[in-house]
Amino acid sequence: MAEISAKLVQELRQKTGAGMMDCKKALKENDGNIDAAIDWLRKKGIASAGKKSDRVAAEGLVDTYIQPDGKVGVLIEVNCQTDFVARNDAFKTLVKNLAQQAATADSVESLLAQPYIEKAEVTVDEFIKESIATLGENIQVRRFVNFSLGDTPGVVDSYIHTGGRVGVLLQVIAKTDDAAGNEEFKKFAKNAAMQVAACPNVEYVSVDQIPAETVQKEKDIEMGKEDLANKPENIREKIVQGRIEKRLKELTLLDQPYIRDQSISVADLVKQVQSKVGEDITVHGFVRYVLGEGIEKQESNFAEEVAAQMGAK
Repeated sequence: MAEISAKLVQELRQKTGAGMMDCKKALKENDGNIDAAIDWLRKKGIASAGKKSDRVAAEGLVDTYIQPDGKVGVLIEVNCQTDFVARNDAFKTLVKNLAQQAATADSVESLLAQPYIEKAEVTVDEFIKESIATLGENIQVRRFVNFSLGDTPGVVDSYIHTGGRVGVLLQVIAKTDDAAGNEEFKKFAKNAAMQVAACPNVEYVSVDQIPAETVQKEKDIEMGKEDLANKPENIREKIVQGRIEKRLKELTLLDQPYIRDQSISVADLVKQVQSKVGEDITVHGFVRYVLGEGIEKQESNFAEEVAAQMGAK
C-alpha cells in the first residue's frame, strides 16, 4: 500500500474541499490514487459537503423535545451558517429529529453515531453530511442536554423564545405523582421555564446553590471598589454585605420578580402553587441556551492543521 503523506492529503483536500480525515480515508481506500480517491469522495457525497466544513456556523436553531409523559426532555442547539437555511423546513425537521434522538445519548459523539431516525441505514453524522451537501452550508450539532426524572414524581418542561434563538429546559419535582399530574403544577413548570428565558442573568435556582468561590469573587470585587476606599472597615463590611446579597439574588430564579405579576417573586409563586397542590414542590434545575453564544471564528495555519490531523491517526 502506498504511503499516505500529509502532502497527498493536502492536495486531495484542495481539489475536493473534503475534510482531512475523509481525504486520508479516501486515499487509503484507493491505495494513494488521488483520482480514484476523488471519485470515492464524490460517490460518498463527502466532497461537496466537506467543502463547507471549515465555515463558521453561528446561526441555526435551539429546539427541545419533551417525552409525552413529561419525564424526559432535551434542549439542543444545531448550527448552520445563515438564517436562510435555519428557516428551511428540511433543517427544522433535522433539528427536531436530533432533539428526539438526543434523549438517549450521553454526548454529541454518541448522538452522531446513532442510526438516523428517518433513515436507519446511515448514522446521524452521515445524514448531516448529506444535509450539508443538499443545503450548501456547514451544519454542526453544537451541544445538548437531557433531563430524565426516572421514577421521581415531577415534570420536565421547556420554552423556546424568539423563533429558536433562546431555549430553556427545566425540571420541577414533587412529593407524589398526584401532585405532578395536577394542572397547576404543570402550569407552574411552563411559567418557570418562560421566566428563565426572560432572565438572562439567572444562573441558579436559589442563593444556596451559588458556589462559595463565586460569592468570594463578588465580595472581592465589591471590597476593591473606589467608593469604599475611605470608609472604616466595619462600615465597608456592612455595605459590601448588602451589595453582595443584592447581586446574588440577581443570579437566582426564586428571587426574581414573577414576569406575570411583578408584585410577587418566583419564590412566592412556588408557595402559592404548593398550597394548591397540597405539598412541597421544587425547581430541581434548568439550562438556558442562547443561539450562537460564544462562537468565534478561529484562524488556523493550514499546513499545521494537516500535520496535526495526520499525526492523530
